[in-house]
Amino acid sequence: MNTFYDSLQAIHARIAQAKAQVGRNDTVQLCAVSKAQSVEKIRIAYEAGQTIFGENYLQEAIDKQAQLQDCAIEWHFIGPIQSNKTQAIAQHFAWVHSVDRIKIAERLANARGSQLPPLNVCIQINSSEESSKSGAGLSDIAVLAEVIRGLPALRLRGLMSIPAPTKDITQQRAQFKQVHQAYLALQQQGFALDTLSIGMSDDFEAAIAEGATIVRIGSALFGARVYHQTNTTNSLTEHQ
Repeated sequence: MNTFYDSLQAIHARIAQAKAQVGRNDTVQLCAVSKAQSVEKIRIAYEAGQTIFGENYLQEAIDKQAQLQDCAIEWHFIGPIQSNKTQAIAQHFAWVHSVDRIKIAERLANARGSQLPPLNVCIQINSSEESSKSGAGLSDIAVLAEVIRGLPALRLRGLMSIPAPTKDITQQRAQFKQVHQAYLALQQQGFALDTLSIGMSDDFEAAIAEGATIVRIGSALFGARVYHQTNTTNSLTEHQ
């Protein structure tokens, strides 16, 4: 408990410092990326005060949710979405950060039960245009946003992006700035957005400087991950 609590407090201190450096006094939420982490570690994190957790692998997440039903956790799906997984994702998560095409949005909406509140979604954009990454192109997001706005079972909250990894803070900020500009452009077009999900363990301070409202942090909180063999194929978000 103490070890994780100390890590959690250290991250919150860094978030506060990053906000202060650019004169921000609004809220930046911490999404703890718990992929490949044990149920025991997640429970420790929850008991230390962390309530938002992000998962990339559907079946792993569902198994964890079943064992943590007594915890008031807000579950976020942050990984790439396959069409045949949309029903389970729509029914097991409060948020989905990685909607990147119309087909996925429509399938999530159709699968969201009427007994559930609208599913909070972010459009994932591939701002770096890397072929290995999921995400809509910058030129496609307005059309996708319009489709999502017309689906009552979904609530469009904002944008998510995973930039090309770099240790250069100037380059980090430039990539995040591009996403923030796309976010502001959608707001100017009348979309009621309030969420910019950018920033991970290696770059969240740069993301906060460029407007992040949610940072997705895993290894900086939990330490290095130990992956099961079935999860080793997904390397897109290793630095979360």
